[in-house]
Formats: sequence, structure tokens, C-alpha cells
Amino acid sequence: MSSGALPGDVLEVLEASRVREKVQTLFYRALAAQAVASGDDDASERLNDLHADEQHHLSRLTARLLELGCSPRDLSAVPAPGGELESWERLAREREAEEVRWYEAAAALPLDGSTRAVLAEILESERHHAEVLRG
Repeated sequence: MSSGALPGDVLEVLEASRVREKVQTLFYRALAAQAVASGDDDASERLNDLHADEQHHLSRLTARLLELGCSPRDLSAVPAPGGELESWERLAREREAEEVRWYEAAAALPLDGSTRAVLAEILESERHHAEVLRG
């Protein structure tokens, strides 16, 4: 998941972040389903917790857009990324490290206090994910 150039406009940062979080929710949901199917209870619990956190991030970003008077974009066509249960931890660490980089860059932009607070909350959570791969 490449961060690309971070947009400068707060609305575009929020929308780009929503897309990233939607991809993460799809990633963890698919892996959690694989873990359940294989009977891996530990991985299932961890992946479901990560999925829930990423879904919460998506909800917080969406709520912030609504607070700003915007209509959030439809994300139903966002494609699910691939991933196999056997290598999920390596791939998840890479993805979470990229999320940390994204939110660190976003936090450095000139943003209003409420948006900055939302992004800081998500950044803290993403750092936790990158460190322990748990929700």
C-alpha cells in the first residue's frame, strides 16, 4: 500500500484516509475469515480486533467529514487486497508501518484542531497495531 503524495486539502486528506481504512478493514476481515475457517483461534481474535479498530477509524473519519458539512464518498467499490493467513503477520506489519507513515505525514499538515485530534487518535492506534499486531 503506497502512500503516494499526501493531498494538502483537509477534505482530500480525510477522504484519502477513508479509502486507506476501508482497504484495511477488507484486508483484516478476509484474513479473519481465513483464520476462523482454519480453526486458528488466536489469529482469529487478533484479526477481528484489528478489523474492528480499522472500522472504527473509518467511522471517525466519516464522522469528521459529516461534521465539516461534506458528503463522504461511496467506498463500496474499493477492491479488497489479497493476503494469505500463513504470511499475514509480515504483510500486516508492512501495511501498518505504511499507515503510521501516512498519519504522521497527515498530522504535519496545517489542519484544524478537531481534524488533527481525529488523525492523532488514529495515528496512536496505528502505532499500536504496528508494534503488537493486535487491536
